Amino acid sequence: MRRLLLCVCLVAGVVCDQTSDEAESRIVRISQGSIRGFRDPEEDIFIFYGVPYARAPTGPNKFKAPLPAPIWLETLDAVDKGIICHQPKEFIGTYGIEKIMQEDCLIANIYVPKTNNKNIPVVVYVHGGAFHVGYGDLVTPKKLVKTKDVIVVTFNYRLGVQGFLCLGTEYAPGNAGMKDQVALLRWVKKNIGSFGGNPDDVTIAGYSAGSASVDLLLLSPLAKGLFTKAIPESGSNTAVWSLQQDPLQNAKDYAKLLNFTNVEDFYALEEFYKTVPYEIIASKPFLDVPDSTFGFTLCVERDTGEEKFLDDTPVNILKNGKYNKVPLLYGFANMEGLFRLPLFELWKDRINEKFSDFLPADLQFENENQKDEVAEQIKKFYFKDSPISSDTVTGYVDYFTDILFAYPALRSIKLQVEAGNDKIYLYEYSFIEEVNVPEQYPSLRGANHCSQTMAVLDGTFIAGRDEKNISDDLRKVKATVRDLWSNFIKTGNPVPEGSSYPAWPPTNANGFPYMEIGRELQLRGTLLEERIRFWDAIYEQYYRPPAAPPAPPAKHSEL
Repeated sequence: MRRLLLCVCLVAGVVCDQTSDEAESRIVRISQGSIRGFRDPEEDIFIFYGVPYARAPTGPNKFKAPLPAPIWLETLDAVDKGIICHQPKEFIGTYGIEKIMQEDCLIANIYVPKTNNKNIPVVVYVHGGAFHVGYGDLVTPKKLVKTKDVIVVTFNYRLGVQGFLCLGTEYAPGNAGMKDQVALLRWVKKNIGSFGGNPDDVTIAGYSAGSASVDLLLLSPLAKGLFTKAIPESGSNTAVWSLQQDPLQNAKDYAKLLNFTNVEDFYALEEFYKTVPYEIIASKPFLDVPDSTFGFTLCVERDTGEEKFLDDTPVNILKNGKYNKVPLLYGFANMEGLFRLPLFELWKDRINEKFSDFLPADLQFENENQKDEVAEQIKKFYFKDSPISSDTVTGYVDYFTDILFAYPALRSIKLQVEAGNDKIYLYEYSFIEEVNVPEQYPSLRGANHCSQTMAVLDGTFIAGRDEKNISDDLRKVKATVRDLWSNFIKTGNPVPEGSSYPAWPPTNANGFPYMEIGRELQLRGTLLEERIRFWDAIYEQYYRPPAAPPAPPAKHSEL
């Protein structure tokens, strides 16, 4: 009888609880075969780890779009094998657990509440890491799944050179990592019903580079119809670091770092990247560039005959209004620039000497004199007439908050509202604990990069401290933020009718109003009005849009 029950479950493609020892697992039938997930001992949910949703191409095709997912005949035990995509080795140790880097790294993790309910809302979380590091379960969603009755999917996508080399050719058209994300969303659409999820009620959420990914998925025709709501957390589609300004030059510069010198021969450069081992191309750091770019990120694609993820600049797409408009829960932390604090002592003298080196790369000038004049104007805005020092470190943090996160987010929101999206709920996260105040700079009292994500998902920003040992204030804030996010996931509104929270109307093009999420919720007026007006004036005059790679030159045999 038990064997018959199992067969019925597999044929129907539904989630089934088993008896006896099998109550610790669930078997689900998806399009590729049957998989067995296991009950998490701490949160009493079921997790299906390491499920392949696509295959990464290898060899000379390794920079192309993903291939169809594998199939299997035997039941696959969905356990965590620690698979992550290739990334700089120095970051692996920071994860604190053993990981296995491999080419074919496109796996998903599905977190399912212990319930027999069907058509459960689904959240797909995109991990951060500047498009160069990280993995799907870098931050886990167990408590959100257990307490809010949602299914959450996390996943890996190709990173760095593997995911974002953009030569505009058949072999390296660009945006492979984003095409992985689209493949994951297609997989969810096709298979999530087997886990009890609603394929027509999918919210995409992400933090940092994952947030920029979410904001960019809105703009891609490949992702249309694959999600119904979006939650960008500290990253946007207009950020200077989201797209490469000059992808071919990036490829040349990086090849030189790897001791390849024949970079002016385009086809020699392409052949180098096609043949160089992953262990070499993922070996260099990238986060300490003064112009706020991160190296290999997205690009505007040339037409190579294949599906394009992004065929125009985000600003142009937003202005044209031809993109996927869905309800958005959109915001950032109030001191995102703390992200740059570890570089303050290294950079402060150089900033004093030549501030123009630290202008964002998406500004262009007629000459160096003009660039220096604008740099002085910006420096004065943030530091008055004082030198950059520990006494003015708040200006340093505010500057990087604005150019990396706050201004790009509010610029994108403005363009989206003007294009007709009237369901954008804007927030600023400001909650801090005393343990999070930097000892060397006690005046820096604000929420760090992606702090709201750590309120939604498991754990805290303090290494080794789990949620059993947090303050009552943080526990309260976590409960509130999870409520707001859950409300939005289920209804498209963080404060639906009948809620006990303060009313939260959608924002307008000027960032009015917004919800401050601190120890309490407070609806406020216009977010960062003076700072945003200042940057609007700068970008209206000096903005340089990202460019697609140029057409490859004719080969010698064609001349």
